[in-house]
Amino acid sequence: MVQAEATRQISFIQAINEAIAQEMRRDPKVIVMGEDAAGAAGRKGKEDAWGGAMRLTKGLYPEFGAARVRDTPISEAGFIGAGVGAAATGLRPVVELMYVGFFGVCADQIVNNAAKMHYMFGGKVNVPLTIMTAMGAGTGSAAQHSETLYSVFTHFPGLKCVVPSDPYTAKGLMTAAIRDNDPVIIFNNRQLMGFKPAGHVPEEAYTVPIGKARIAREGADITLIGIGYTTHLCLQAAAELESRGFSAEVVDLLSLSPMDDETVLASVRKTRRAVIVDEDYPRCSIASDLSALIAEEAFDYLDAPPRRVTPPHTSVPYSNPLEALYVPTVERVVEAANEVLE
Repeated sequence: MVQAEATRQISFIQAINEAIAQEMRRDPKVIVMGEDAAGAAGRKGKEDAWGGAMRLTKGLYPEFGAARVRDTPISEAGFIGAGVGAAATGLRPVVELMYVGFFGVCADQIVNNAAKMHYMFGGKVNVPLTIMTAMGAGTGSAAQHSETLYSVFTHFPGLKCVVPSDPYTAKGLMTAAIRDNDPVIIFNNRQLMGFKPAGHVPEEAYTVPIGKARIAREGADITLIGIGYTTHLCLQAAAELESRGFSAEVVDLLSLSPMDDETVLASVRKTRRAVIVDEDYPRCSIASDLSALIAEEAFDYLDAPPRRVTPPHTSVPYSNPLEALYVPTVERVVEAANEVLE
């Protein structure tokens, strides 16, 4: 009798951390930079006190040292710019932008330098830069620390944008991002940080391909499209819909740029209905982009218009009751699905 392999469960944070550590051991050109990435700006005895604001780099400093794990000043323009320069000159930096809402102070470095440099130098310069950043509401962190904003970055050619939904995809996408020769931004939802689901996460290094979605649940009556945390809302909504006699397919988008149009369209052509669940602001959003894609490329297959479940077009509120009304919920996904299924 062949004994089944034991399931290895680790958290989202552990998965990201493990991916970085394995890539640093594999390739000496991989370095890490960010606020408190080493722990305490080099103060003796405090070097591994933090491991970044999200603990994603915890334990790296003792193993790899100050030359490869660098604390930075509180200057996003400075350390993102340093990351772009390091990447262009042969290193493979992993730079942590603490919250995605802070992109405004380093937008020039990201969208005018990292995104355009390979193109403007005629392909002679690669920029293998990985930016990891935290996003998402639901943690009582108010408007400037709770935004999602990945749609902003997908607007610019030259940037790859990925959103893991669990520890398995977090480790695989992080590894793929570090190995990629283009700038990749990995958006980590804070509500998933301590997430430790039942799925197996291999101890050895592996990649999840950038540019590919996955079918998280097979179904026949309606397609629910999730992004990161909202994929779990879709899965819970699918279970509720099943109890009502409907079979829902769940697409876990994973990669926003490049986007896997074909997996989305194949699912919608099969089910003939779609609900898109997106935590970003609704105007000019990924949800809007997907809705347009489905309407333009699968119109003849649709039995109902695609529906979007998003927050209102307002900043994230600090008040807990208001924030609960702001974020997409399972109940709102089920309600939208029922309306499409009527």
